[in-house]
Amino acid sequence: MSAADDKSRVQSAKVQSVLFVCGYNAIRSPMAEGLARHYFGKSAYIQSAGVRKGEPDGFMSAVMEEIGIDASRHRARTLDELEEWEGLNFDLIITLTPEAHHAALELTRTIAADVEYWPTPDPSLEQGSREQRLDAYRDVRDGLAHRIRETLKDRLGS
Repeated sequence: MSAADDKSRVQSAKVQSVLFVCGYNAIRSPMAEGLARHYFGKSAYIQSAGVRKGEPDGFMSAVMEEIGIDASRHRARTLDELEEWEGLNFDLIITLTPEAHHAALELTRTIAADVEYWPTPDPSLEQGSREQRLDAYRDVRDGLAHRIRETLKDRLGS
């Protein structure tokens, strides 16, 4: 394969739209959406949704604010709501929980999208002091930030 063929293949793998999905669209998927928009928002359309609708999470907003990303206005939405409002025309769906992965695989029966599973712990399960709980959220945020930068940089560009 020539260098031109290889470059063409890489360009065709570029992703123009990404959907992050978790259980409730309250912690992990909005974190991923905010981070991906921060890094790649000018080169890709990025959204998030949940299998079910969750409640706003103050810890999620707080740890995102620590790195300069305002997530305080995030309103949880479901896959069904997203489909109804704007359709599910995404090139890549990244799932963060087993339940979300199953739902995304069901969706790909009717839509053409690649699905990737990025197992991500639920920081809301952390017990302890406020600071211990915030540290769990920071760990998830930082893990997602690293994975988004490293995994998506060649596919989304910047």
